[in-house]
Amino acid sequence: MPTSLIPAPRSVVAGAGETRLTEDSGLYAGAGTEGVGRWLAGVLRAATGLPWREAREPSEAHEGVRLALAPELGQEAYRLVSGPAGVLVEGGDAAGVLHGAQTLRQLLGADAFRRAPVRRDRVWTVPHLTVEDAPRFRWRGLMLDVARHFMPKEGVLRYLDLMSAHKLNVLHLHLTDDQGWRVEIRRYPRLTDVGSWRSRTKIGHRASDLWDERPHGGHYTQDDLREIVAYAAERHIGVVPEIDVPGHSQAAIAAYPELGNSDVVDTAALTVWDTWGINPNVLAPTEDTLRFYEGVLEELLELFPADAGPFSRFVHMGGDECVKDQWRVSRTAREQIAKLGLADEDALQSWFIGHFDRWLAERGRRLIGWDEILQGGLAPGAAVSSWRGYAGGIAAARAGHDVVMCPEQQVYLDHRQDAGPDEPVPIGYVRTLEDVYRFEPLPAELTPEERGRVLGTQANVWTEVMEDQGRVDYQTFPRLAALAEVAWSELPHPDGRDFPGFERRMTEHYRRLDALGVAYRPPTGPRPWQRRPRVLGRPIDGPPPAL
Repeated sequence: MPTSLIPAPRSVVAGAGETRLTEDSGLYAGAGTEGVGRWLAGVLRAATGLPWREAREPSEAHEGVRLALAPELGQEAYRLVSGPAGVLVEGGDAAGVLHGAQTLRQLLGADAFRRAPVRRDRVWTVPHLTVEDAPRFRWRGLMLDVARHFMPKEGVLRYLDLMSAHKLNVLHLHLTDDQGWRVEIRRYPRLTDVGSWRSRTKIGHRASDLWDERPHGGHYTQDDLREIVAYAAERHIGVVPEIDVPGHSQAAIAAYPELGNSDVVDTAALTVWDTWGINPNVLAPTEDTLRFYEGVLEELLELFPADAGPFSRFVHMGGDECVKDQWRVSRTAREQIAKLGLADEDALQSWFIGHFDRWLAERGRRLIGWDEILQGGLAPGAAVSSWRGYAGGIAAARAGHDVVMCPEQQVYLDHRQDAGPDEPVPIGYVRTLEDVYRFEPLPAELTPEERGRVLGTQANVWTEVMEDQGRVDYQTFPRLAALAEVAWSELPHPDGRDFPGFERRMTEHYRRLDALGVAYRPPTGPRPWQRRPRVLGRPIDGPPPAL
């Protein structure tokens, strides 16, 4: 019986014998599976060198691969049967068929993940078996921060392929921050003309004395984003864009100084921020600021349609780490608090977020934000990304809000993977592969009804100290494989999880990652070129607190 499938399926029943795939093997895609069929034929032709002729009837794919819908299986569920007649992949929907096709790819071996055949005499076989599988959580996500260090479009498309290979289905794209604005907004061209570039970049933690004096930046055109969304949808992945307000907004203020608290600071002198940390320069809480961001969102909603994939109705509005010092001394902010009859600055932020919650709801969309949006009260339809620990998610679920669990102490993949001195730019707590594998998204103290409000989980990849694709790969993998299994598979209590068994399966999975060109952290530690000697980090000793 195969033991290397990741994420682990619910049921695998081994048979006797194997299915051999040859130049005569066909691929039949039944009604509703045509898109999966095109994708599977493309990757298998590239990797195997076999023609994979298109079968017009199921019988024409005898000893080949047949794809079909079986709605009784349920959303995203699949059944894969390999036997004398070939391989049948059935899914409760097209997404389920795709997940089954990804399992087939794993069963074919690591070379099935390559873009060209490495051995022309390779015999391609699938063991006779039956796999039945379905996901534990609906939201299985990855957040990519492309604001701190820009990831070109090709890199995002590559990560969508990596997500699909791990049965993840939500890409949370962090598009704006103090250090860069990454989405073209045609009515506000300075957001990218000015806001997408910084003059230099801090190397390492903000206390470091090292600088990269080269300008850094870039942005996605609107057609780039349409391509990303369409590419994701073909893989049954939804893309949730994030526009961060009212904090983390210095890049926008640098482009349009009127957005900032100009009665407190000289906002015209602000530039796109070149260092890291929590920035005091936040948006002015005015009607003009609301109108500006409504204009941003009007274009954004067109780029990210509500029907483009799982959870694509959601728009992430940030809401975290909004330092309110400027509001406390701003005459404009104080007058707004008085005019609205608000209690304090926390309530002012709640008013700001609540406005966009209503605005989005009127257009058939849903707001999601970091757990600080609970401060001062939260509109009924809004959802919460619980990042500061479990507490925000618990509070949100108990208040009737949907929740995505992504606590910093558990699944922030910018945190270091080992305490050793060779770990590059060590940030935060040590979070090993085993730590991520034993992460449990559902807090025990929630009632069954409250647990139903936990949509799922995601890993967050913040890129302050990840200057290129290799660094992102190193921090993300192999831990994303563990998170994918936590999100997909029905695992026992964290203490009872078979991590040694997972490690054994990872032995084969590392070969798949090698075939995909992923610069992961090896289990023995960083390779010489993955180290960053003398670059200051921010390590935190000891186990993370349970918050």
